[in-house]
Amino acid sequence: MRRRRLGGAVSRTAHRSGPPVSALVAVVGGLALAGVTWWGLFHFLGATAETPNQLDLGKISLAVTAGVFGAVALVVAYRRQRDAERGRFAEVFAAAARQLGDPDVAVRIAGVYAMAGVADEFSARWRRQQCVDVLCGYLRLPYQPEEGASHLVSKSQRIEDHGTAVERVYTFRQNDRQVRDTIVRVIAERLRPAAETQWCDCDFDFSDAVFEDADFRHAVFAGRNTRFTNAVFLSGRTVTFEQARFVGERVTFRGAVFRSAAVFDRAVFAHTEAGGTDRDNVGATFTEATFGAGVSFESAQFRGARTAFDRTTFAGERTGFANASFAAALTTFERAVFDGRRVTFTGAEFTGARVTFADSRFYAESASFECAHLGAQVRWRTGRTQEVSFARTEYHGKVSFADAVFAGRSVTFVGGDFFGDISFRRAAFDARAITFERPKAWVGVQFDWDASPATKPANITPTAWPPTLAESTPELTS
Repeated sequence: MRRRRLGGAVSRTAHRSGPPVSALVAVVGGLALAGVTWWGLFHFLGATAETPNQLDLGKISLAVTAGVFGAVALVVAYRRQRDAERGRFAEVFAAAARQLGDPDVAVRIAGVYAMAGVADEFSARWRRQQCVDVLCGYLRLPYQPEEGASHLVSKSQRIEDHGTAVERVYTFRQNDRQVRDTIVRVIAERLRPAAETQWCDCDFDFSDAVFEDADFRHAVFAGRNTRFTNAVFLSGRTVTFEQARFVGERVTFRGAVFRSAAVFDRAVFAHTEAGGTDRDNVGATFTEATFGAGVSFESAQFRGARTAFDRTTFAGERTGFANASFAAALTTFERAVFDGRRVTFTGAEFTGARVTFADSRFYAESASFECAHLGAQVRWRTGRTQEVSFARTEYHGKVSFADAVFAGRSVTFVGGDFFGDISFRRAAFDARAITFERPKAWVGVQFDWDASPATKPANITPTAWPPTLAESTPELTS
């Protein structure tokens, strides 16, 4: 242990001392090594009955010494090259950063390309990440979209404050929309598989950023963290992640606001697995996000440890998850709100260990789970899907589970609020246990056995059909 600490201390000292001291240490060490080598050769090869050949031993020692000095020269050359590269990076990085901070929009746009060029040239991960952080940081700066295309750099406003005229001057970055659009475009281009230089392995933090144009089609996010936390996607512009791949450890759109229709068709959320205590923090999350103008996840794939749409609001005209595949260990739509005109999970497959729509609300004009597979079949004593939960879910309007398949260990609709046109016609109830007990309301629900309750499958409870409503609370009774 002491030897290891001593070696680490020597290494750190040599690293701080710079090339001259390191070279001196290497030369002294080489001379010492040459002396020891000469002595060893003389002792083991020269101590014979015959007179040792001192000339041969000297030649061998000189050869060893020359090799040592050659190694020293290589070390010195490497250190010089590394220091020169470090100095050049600092120089070009600082120059690009200064351009990004310039008040002239043309200079700032040039700074975007300059910073991207620095990231392309210096492939070391931490250097490229540093450049990416600067570009993402620019997008996180305060931004007023209504002033984004202004050619002015400041404006003044005269107001009355307690009888005194006060003039306030507001400054902002000239034509900043062009700069921000350029940053998004430069990043997106380097995240596509066809890019000459790719930044896919970098982390991207777009938290609180404002996007007026977000075209990330075919982008690959493979860094450990991809964050769109509280990001705002403005209306009237492109918001598309079509066929994008999120394969890093954590992907989050928590609290994001989509004011334009968003497209995630055929996107893949297949994050890397994490063990131990980190499992609860990995996965793809859209928790508390708001889709105000519609969203499409058609044929999207969700895999890994966790997919979360908790407390997400789907308020657009159309919300589509048709043919999507939910294979994450946990898929949760708890307390999600489905509003608008049409919500569709037609043909979607939920095959993870746990799937929950508990406390969610279906207020859209129509919602469809037709031909969906909710839960994977139980095999032997253990099943892939342990639970599918629609506990305490509200169904107001037209909701169809026609031709759907309910599988796994258990499926629960306990405490559901069924009020509208809710169809379970031709549904396959293959789970071991399915319960509709204690509904809050039971209006407009349709099953194949309504006319003949005796034909109801035995794995569905309650036995007496239709289910008895939950007892009314004292407030409702009064």
